[in-house]
Amino acid sequence: MAKILVSNCLLGCSCRYKGDGCRSDAVLALAKEHTLIGVCPEQMGGLSTPRAPSEIIGDRVINTEGVDVTEQYRRGAETALFLARLNQVDFAILKAKSPSCGKGRIYDGTFSGTLTDGDGVTVKLLTENGIPVYSENDLDELPL
Repeated sequence: MAKILVSNCLLGCSCRYKGDGCRSDAVLALAKEHTLIGVCPEQMGGLSTPRAPSEIIGDRVINTEGVDVTEQYRRGAETALFLARLNQVDFAILKAKSPSCGKGRIYDGTFSGTLTDGDGVTVKLLTENGIPVYSENDLDELPL
């Protein structure tokens, strides 16, 4: 039985920037045999729901109102790492494309819907600390 850190929005929680969730039945089905530990790094970092959309621009996270929310993203990532370590998770499944949770492809910082190669703030921190990260699109690659 694996312990898996999972984005709360994938579990159906209404925590995304626009106040909705993006429930993944395939991710939820993993709870039949594994332990899922839900996190929302953006909320855990102190951001409200709903909130202005944010994207990574250089080494900063900026929202559509021009506000630098990098510190909130870093704080949320640190909290997610703390919970991952506390629960001794085997890996994480985080929301694709997010400036916090996106793995491999994230929005490019122009707020145009264009994707670029890169990882979100939480993904970077988890992988730097040896915790493998997958998105909801990579479930066939899970080490189960």
